[in-house]
Amino acid sequence: MNMRRMLLIVIPALFVLTNAVSFFIFQSGRTVQQSYNMMLDRVLLYKQIDAETRSNLSAVNVYLTDRSERSRQIYQEHQSQLRKLQAELNAQDAIPTTELSVRSYRNLLETFLAQESGILQALSGKTPLAYANSYAAAEKTAGFIQEEAYRLIDQELSYYQPLYRSILAQTDRMNQWGVALFIFSTLISVLLAYWISLRITRPIRQLARTARQISDGNLQVKPPVMKSRDEFRILSEAFVQMQDNLKSLIRKEKEGLEKDRLVKELELEVLQNQINPHFLFNSLNVLSKLALIEGAEKTSDLTVTMSNLLRYNLRKLDRPVPLRDEVEHAKEYFTIQQARFRDRIRFVTDIEEKALDVLVPVLTLQPLLENVFVHGIEGMEEGAEVRLAVSAMPGGTRIAISDNGIGMSEEVRRSLLDTDAPRLRDQGGGEARHSAGHSTGLGTRNVFKRLELFYDRKDLIDIVSEPGKGTTVLLNIPAARKEDGHVSSADRR
Repeated sequence: MNMRRMLLIVIPALFVLTNAVSFFIFQSGRTVQQSYNMMLDRVLLYKQIDAETRSNLSAVNVYLTDRSERSRQIYQEHQSQLRKLQAELNAQDAIPTTELSVRSYRNLLETFLAQESGILQALSGKTPLAYANSYAAAEKTAGFIQEEAYRLIDQELSYYQPLYRSILAQTDRMNQWGVALFIFSTLISVLLAYWISLRITRPIRQLARTARQISDGNLQVKPPVMKSRDEFRILSEAFVQMQDNLKSLIRKEKEGLEKDRLVKELELEVLQNQINPHFLFNSLNVLSKLALIEGAEKTSDLTVTMSNLLRYNLRKLDRPVPLRDEVEHAKEYFTIQQARFRDRIRFVTDIEEKALDVLVPVLTLQPLLENVFVHGIEGMEEGAEVRLAVSAMPGGTRIAISDNGIGMSEEVRRSLLDTDAPRLRDQGGGEARHSAGHSTGLGTRNVFKRLELFYDRKDLIDIVSEPGKGTTVLLNIPAARKEDGHVSSADRR
């Protein structure tokens, strides 16, 4: 049995057992309390009726003496209170042994109220002392009510006495069971906690000792063997597998290091044969001057443009530049492309000068223009148009690069905007298939990712495109950016 199943069985069992005994003790006490409350309510009612009967009789006596309106009001108030008590008595359920006595008690109370009414009727008659007999009868009935109330109270106490003793004995037994269960559950809990902690801490100490030795580089240590079929046996087997994997990785790492050493030696040999970029710049400048001397002005200008383009592309990608430099670089790039495509393509710009002072990552516009040529308009024989629009907006600058090429599907559009998703290898997803020979190697999603990192925002880019209807890439450049942000050169798509 694993640790989880054992805990799920033992702990709920102890919990249910303890709560069951607690519930029985609570229910027994509740029954006693309810019975006691019922008896006490009836006893108090009998006492209140007795006291209110005497108060009624006293109020009648006062009224007979002074016959004032105030005394009559006091008597009526007492009589109203007595009738309320009578209604409560009639609503009470009597116990079996006092049913006849309660009925007699109710009749006595009704007789007393009738006799009081007779006193007032006799008082309003012509005979002066006609009320005396009614008053004497009412006084006698009040005495009977008092005696009957005491007798009912004695019967109530006699009836409930055996029941209380039985319930109290049962409660005492339940209390004893509760104490025994508390002691038993405490002992079981202590023993169980000790046993569980021993089963947990001992394998953990052994595994920790093994892990410490492995971390010190001793891969030959043998992990502890766990006989129980629980999680610790799985951990021990995982340690064995981890040791085997580490040994295999170390062996492969040694082989890889040897291969890397050989590759580095070959790379050094290749690097020795590569052209120095400064030598390439100087050579391009010489070719430009030579073309100018020979009268080939367009060739000279194109060579200078190519030199500037190459120099700009060799900048560090983690340094921002003004948007003005990016626009100029984009124009030089288009000059090179127009020399290739000639009249098949037209480049249209709509630039606001006041919007060119914001900072952007280097090589932001050129990769997007490359994507236009490679995926949008390269296959068009004529009528191709690329538009670059830069406009100032409240809080920043808006850049729009649009073309009238083949467009892209919704799946490709979503993939380009999701910079964290796996990259696509088909149209619009990367330049590896089409542009390995004429690209900076920076993909569209790479540019988008660098913009997000540079401005620490993800709401800067949008793409509007449909198949056959061209594409528009929208960049919303904020006026301010994070202070410590340097754009990291992300992996190529």
